[in-house]
Amino acid sequence: MADWQEIPGSITAPKGYRAAGITAGLKPSGLPDLTLIVSDVEAIAAGVFTTSQVRAACVDYCRERLQTKASARAILCNAGQANAATGALGLQDALESAKALSEALGVPSELILLASTGVIGQRIKLDALKAALPQLVASLSEAGAESAAKAITTTDLVTKTIALETTLDDRPVRIGGIAKGSGMIHPNMATMLAFVTCDAAVSPQLWQQMLSRAADRSFNQITVDGDTSTNDSLIALANGQSRTPAITEAGAEADQLEAMLTEVCIYLAKAIARDGEGATCLVEVQVSGTNDDAEARQLARTIAGSSLVKAAIFGRDPNWGRIAGAAGRAGVLFNQDDLQIQLGDFLMMQNGQPQPFDRAAASNYLRQAALGAYLKDDTVAIAVNVGNGSGSGTAWGCDLSYDYVKINAEYTT
Repeated sequence: MADWQEIPGSITAPKGYRAAGITAGLKPSGLPDLTLIVSDVEAIAAGVFTTSQVRAACVDYCRERLQTKASARAILCNAGQANAATGALGLQDALESAKALSEALGVPSELILLASTGVIGQRIKLDALKAALPQLVASLSEAGAESAAKAITTTDLVTKTIALETTLDDRPVRIGGIAKGSGMIHPNMATMLAFVTCDAAVSPQLWQQMLSRAADRSFNQITVDGDTSTNDSLIALANGQSRTPAITEAGAEADQLEAMLTEVCIYLAKAIARDGEGATCLVEVQVSGTNDDAEARQLARTIAGSSLVKAAIFGRDPNWGRIAGAAGRAGVLFNQDDLQIQLGDFLMMQNGQPQPFDRAAASNYLRQAALGAYLKDDTVAIAVNVGNGSGSGTAWGCDLSYDYVKINAEYTT
């Protein structure tokens, strides 16, 4: 049984946080497009960012800020313009954004972190952003989490939010999170943004280690379309306002907090995969029997990211050969005579041999998953075993539909 429970409030559930999301005129659609998250006190900050060589200005800005000082008071996120591949002018826009918020909020600019999402090659509409900052700051509240979650979205169909609570040293400790992402999603911090707040006190090095491990088990295990973004950012704040003793080294309390942090990240990661552009269902791939967990995660990612597997699921075609083919090219050594593949309750291959199964029933299983979108039965479960090793890992993805092509063929037009 989990050592935590789900609570309302998202990123403002932890003590000492306020948030807001408003329409600043950055998106052509006129939808909310500017988000602010603020800690009442200086918080320990950690981040995990895209591995792409083409990076948004906000990514380079945040990396430099966190290397200099692993703490922050605020996160500002604009939607509509990615401010990626915009050169020195894009970086100047990021610096001016931080300076303008510093003046409006009364917080040193070095304690402000930035994120952007939108069209690559477009600079932030800086005049509109600056003009909206007074309203944004005035809108900050402990009830502002949902508006903040809405204002970071682009092609998302739904907001992604979560908050959990546990007990440490007989006091409640909370972690909340919001995320955005629907397309351009692939391991290595796929286009996604996620912001996490926590009211525990944690040493900077330990908090960064926790976040990096949580990312490896969550956001780095999702894929929608195989494209890694220029803007991927996962930023987590821990402000100590729970008044629990500081966690400075490994131990039971650190493990408990990291487990809850990982659960928050997994929930948000699955929400992104479930909301994949044009998707009709969530796909969960569980792999076991490898030499170690890293191999299992690699196998799971490859299967979840296979266009052939994804297309077969959309077509309600229980073509287990696509799964076997993806497993074989994952770069993990295993004996094909040990391969076992299961789709839902249908065993399709065992000990490297095809097994008889009810093809019509298996196809209906895939169909029912699509009909159950955003319900508990919307998940297509694929289980693969490759031997007797102790390694195991899970990845999440979605099916590949006609609508994905429609959405991305006209993304800027």
